Amino acid sequence: MADLTSAQVPPVGPEDHLRGEGQEVVLYVDLACAHCAATWQGISDLPLRICFRHFPLPSQHPRSPVLHAAAEAAALQDGFWPFVDRLFADRGRTDDPHLWEAASEMGFDLDRFERDRRSAQVEERVQQDFRSGVRAGVSSTPGAFVSGVAVTPPLHRALRSLSGH
Repeated sequence: MADLTSAQVPPVGPEDHLRGEGQEVVLYVDLACAHCAATWQGISDLPLRICFRHFPLPSQHPRSPVLHAAAEAAALQDGFWPFVDRLFADRGRTDDPHLWEAASEMGFDLDRFERDRRSAQVEERVQQDFRSGVRAGVSSTPGAFVSGVAVTPPLHRALRSLSGH
């Protein structure tokens, strides 16, 4: 791992999306990024405590803001992790009709999902994560930090090693 002394990764807080047990990893992700999806598949079964933070890069992935807003709208109905898992598992089905289909299959209130994903609250939540990533020195995705130290790519190998697998 490379030490980034200038990196200021905000501590994990109650507003963060957390999953798992073990070594805590702050992961900055673009939901439309192929590298993020591959990394996700490589680490999702590891004994890690993953802190997911939004890092949409619309200049590289035009659908990215829409996907991040949809994930946050899912979070407001207690479905963040299943929704993110689904997006990464089926990257070819991320247009609006498929997002609504996923939301419906997960039992979400579709009117609320649609309202929430277009809300200023959701947009601000995504931008808050993005700004924290910029301050931490994230310039591409995925970006990961353990104890404030940047994890050197390839992330799935480094995180597997960290978790003892």
